[in-house]
Order: sequence, then structure tokens, then C-alpha cells
Amino acid sequence: MSRFAEKAVPAFAWACGAAYLAAIGSLVGFLMYKGLPSLGLELVFGDTDPVEALLLKRQVFTGIFPAMVGTFLLVVLSVGWALPVGVAAGIYLAEYAGGRTKDLLNLLFDILAGLPSIVVGLLGFSLALFLNRNFSGRIHPCLLISSVALAFLVLPYIIRTTQASLEGLPAGIRLTARSLGATRLQNIVHVLLPQSLNGLTSGVILAVGRCAEDTAVILLTGAVATAGIPKSLLSHYEALPFYIYYVSAQYADQKELATGYGAAIVLLAICLLLFLVAFLARKSLACRALYRA
Repeated sequence: MSRFAEKAVPAFAWACGAAYLAAIGSLVGFLMYKGLPSLGLELVFGDTDPVEALLLKRQVFTGIFPAMVGTFLLVVLSVGWALPVGVAAGIYLAEYAGGRTKDLLNLLFDILAGLPSIVVGLLGFSLALFLNRNFSGRIHPCLLISSVALAFLVLPYIIRTTQASLEGLPAGIRLTARSLGATRLQNIVHVLLPQSLNGLTSGVILAVGRCAEDTAVILLTGAVATAGIPKSLLSHYEALPFYIYYVSAQYADQKELATGYGAAIVLLAICLLLFLVAFLARKSLACRALYRA
């Protein structure tokens, strides 16, 4: 490689990184410029008393509090459904599957990762219709259907990050416990999984971000403009992505549009909170797994 190429490649990489950071900074700065003036208790609770709203004594009709609660429940439920299945599938691909079975599953998961979200939303809507007609008239597009559809959407992220984390571990770590007499399952549970928590956390973060931002799926599977706090998994609900889409598409004046920007900032804050919870959970699990007595 020539001396010019040795200097040009790092410079190009730094330029790409700077452009990426500049794009993110511009986007966040634009949201702050447009949305900060609308942030406040009125945006969250409207004309409802905050204490009564938090205690669920009065329903909030003109604020985004129900959408915040609905978004949080939706993300937690979706990741909760997808995480055990995705981790188990990633472990199987990394440690047990081989040959044609592994190639076939890799192909299927790659296809699943490439499915447009609108297709997953139609699948969830069809599932709701099927259950409504064949099992119970109480089942309709709701929080449960939305969370299952989103779990199906983010499943490939968790599978792939789990598989890559396990397959990327050094041979010394993979073989030490086995050489001391541990079974394959003991090696996976007590050695490999604790060592791959960084990758697992990355998969959870990707899943959280995907669940929190998707609009097409929830639009078809249960999100509505006004529903209040969901009373059960079979209830309609509000969500911040749907609220932002609804306001930006049908705002009556600039003040109402500003509430959409404020809701976007709140959505980013909820995502950051869930990311922080994921990092803290990873640290706690790593300490318990690697340093327990």
C-alpha cells in the first residue's frame, strides 16, 4: 500500500465519522430548537392535574402522558417477548446447529430481518382478525397484538447479536471450562453468556430503538389517537410514534406542530432511559455471573 493510501484511508474514515456525528447533532439540535419551547407539564398532562393523572384518578385527554405510558409498556412487552426466544435461537445457531440446518436458519433469519415493517403490521392485523373470528370477539387490534408483532420484527436483531457475540469469543474462553469437565450447557450458562453480555446488550438496545420508533406496525395493530392508559393487554393504547405522525400530518397551527417536536424529544428521553436500564442490567448480571461466591 502506498504512503498516500495509508494517510488517505484514516482521513476518509475520520471524515465519515465526523459527518455522521454532524448529522446526528444537526437532527437533535433541530428537535431541541423546535421542541424545547413546548416542553412542560402542559405538554405531558394538558389541563389535568399532574398528581391526579399520575395516581390514575383522572384521564389525560390533551397531553401525551397516556402516549408515554403506552410507548413504555409497548417497548417493555415487545422486548420481553423477543429476548428469551432470540437469545435461545442465537445460542442454538452458535453452539448446536451445523451444516445445512445452520445455513437454512441463517437464510430464514436474514429474510426475516429484511421484511418491511408494514408487512409485519399486516401480519399482526391479520392475526387479530383471525383470533377475533375463530376464538373470541373480545380480541381485536390491541396492545398485546402490537407487542407480539413488534417482537417478531426485532427478533432477528437479538438472534444475530447473540450468535455473533458467542461465535466471536476466543477459543481459550470457549474451551477452558470444557477442559475442566463442564458440560456444554454449563459452559454456555456460566462462561460463554457472561462473556458475551456486551453483544447481548447491543441487541437489546437495537430492539428497544426499533420498537420505540416504529409507526407502521402499531398503526395497524392497535394504536389510536385517544385511548387513555390501557387497562389490559387487550385494550387500545396511545403511543408517541403514532402521536408524532398524527400531529405532523394533521396539525392545525404551529403551536400544535411544536407539541409534535416536544413529543419527539420525550420519545428520545424514554429511549435513553431504557438504554441506561439495559446497561445497568448488563453490569449487574456480569458481576453476579463472574464474581459470585
